[in-house]
Amino acid sequence: MKKNHLVRTLIIGALCIGTMATSCNKLGSSTSKEGAVARVNDVYLDKYEVLDLVPSNADKEDSLAIVNRFIDKWATKNLLIEAAELNLSKDKKEEIEKLVAQFKTDLLIKDYLEKLVQKNIDTIINEKDLKVYYDKYKNNFLVEDMLVKMSYANVLKDNSNYGTIRRYFSSNRSEDHNKLESMSLHMKTYALNDSIWVDVKQIYDKLPFLNSSNKDNYLKNNSFFEVEEENSTYFVKVNKVLSRGSVIPFEYLKTSLKMMVINDRKMELLKQYEEDILKDAKKNKRYEVF
Repeated sequence: MKKNHLVRTLIIGALCIGTMATSCNKLGSSTSKEGAVARVNDVYLDKYEVLDLVPSNADKEDSLAIVNRFIDKWATKNLLIEAAELNLSKDKKEEIEKLVAQFKTDLLIKDYLEKLVQKNIDTIINEKDLKVYYDKYKNNFLVEDMLVKMSYANVLKDNSNYGTIRRYFSSNRSEDHNKLESMSLHMKTYALNDSIWVDVKQIYDKLPFLNSSNKDNYLKNNSFFEVEEENSTYFVKVNKVLSRGSVIPFEYLKTSLKMMVINDRKMELLKQYEEDILKDAKKNKRYEVF
């Protein structure tokens, strides 16, 4: 109850407290008793560590609960550290110290190399760069399910342009297909560009009659079909289909290829930096093997 009263006083008077310099360890603790709200042995939790914990709109009861939980967690952590220091073997603690040192080393190197790469990497990628990369690795880019070039429209049966839309959709003439664009307002849903590759999984929610089990029955090269519902009809025209295991087309991969090329350049730069720093150290007698 004494601690609760202290914490409540702390919260209520938070706006009145001035600044004070404290020496803190990694757990946000102080070695000074002055201004402390809790203690674990000779380690103190300074009141300034808990002032910003409570949301401005929280009531006193919630504020008190939030601060108490924080203090308990702080105490638990310090007590566990103390217990670990006392009970872990010297070898185990040395092993942990080595892991910490290695982690710090890895972070320093990673951050340094990333800054070098960001400063020096060539991010300009033209079509030729992408094509060269694609041709080199295209046998690794395989379709997982199915890619499709297709167009569709869902049209109400009582629409006055129903017959016209149906005729244009079933036609093989490019001018008829182009006319569909001007009639899009007469369609419930539609996608009229059949020159873009689309992952079949993106189509399932657009065409409710289609699913992973029956897609092969519907989606075939150079085909047109209709699916009637109670009040509307789906007109679907399939331009081209690539089944599982086919090589993914270049145009479908272009965005991803840019990232791959950048990553490749990054790896090459990192490799070059490592070779250069070693070569330079040998040249300047800063590194030698006995």
